Amino acid sequence: MLRARNWFGVAAVLGALATQAAAQEPVRIGIGSGLAFLPAYICDDLNLIEKYGKQAHLDLKATFPRFASAGPLRDALAAGTIDIAPLGVEPLLSDWEKASGSPRQLLAISGMTTLSPVLLTNRANVRTLADFGKDDRIAIPAATSPQHYFLQMQSEKLFGKYDKLRSRIVVLSHPQATRELLEEGGPLAGYFSSAPYAEIALADGRIHKVLSGSDVIGGKASFLILAASKSYVAAHPGVAEAVAKAMDEAARAIHDDPRHAAEVFIVHEPSKTLDVDAVAAIIGDIKDEFGSAVHGVQVFADFMGRHGGLKAPPKSWKDIVAPSLLNSPSS
Repeated sequence: MLRARNWFGVAAVLGALATQAAAQEPVRIGIGSGLAFLPAYICDDLNLIEKYGKQAHLDLKATFPRFASAGPLRDALAAGTIDIAPLGVEPLLSDWEKASGSPRQLLAISGMTTLSPVLLTNRANVRTLADFGKDDRIAIPAATSPQHYFLQMQSEKLFGKYDKLRSRIVVLSHPQATRELLEEGGPLAGYFSSAPYAEIALADGRIHKVLSGSDVIGGKASFLILAASKSYVAAHPGVAEAVAKAMDEAARAIHDDPRHAAEVFIVHEPSKTLDVDAVAAIIGDIKDEFGSAVHGVQVFADFMGRHGGLKAPPKSWKDIVAPSLLNSPSS
């Protein structure tokens, strides 16, 4: 009888553990590489999404599958193999309009970073975008990247033609673009970079900055925004709020202790080029560029509306966000 009671006791404990595990709600957030994803690393290390889920009486388990580029990441979100994806303002607006009113329509659930990309060059005579020659190539990380739209916006200002540089733009990964920009006499004259790759390139005295994304629009613009489908947000309102709160706490952690944030980054993205001290110095310069607010939506929406990217641009940033962001300090 005693042995039977023990077995029943063990079975009860195992049953309770199985029920607890089954009750955990997975939250799959796709990520890429680079300092823009530092808040996700902080959330992962400190279990911040789980923390704010518990405050809403949710048992969440966040995972962060990594993708090599934006295309597969967006495909995974569309296919439902991830729940949340980081997008630039342009692809978010495009997908918001494309599926307008349907459950697949995308909504912003949290900002991630307003980290401003910078256009670099290895040509001593290039001081503005207009100084690049007709045979000079300018690299961007993806055709839908914020860098591409910043180039188009600046082209519109300088030349009165937004696609003036179309034939000169090439798509290269950040590591490849960095290598090619540093090559002596190579065809690559410019590279619209982001941290930490910009800092790696700028360590070479031949490389200098031409302009930044914030120069182009005269203020902050979200570099990455976490987005989810309208149906997901409706079914998981507590998740959207937990993610936004987690991003804000991660932003505070980055601001308050750049060195610890650098240590976290190096664990997640080991580097042969940058050590903790170098990354901490970079983070110290950009520590105010993280948080859940979204910025620059209207600038992008108006530009896309002028050039056919959007047929019916949103009238306000509030049109494209989840309810949990409506009272955020966004713009």
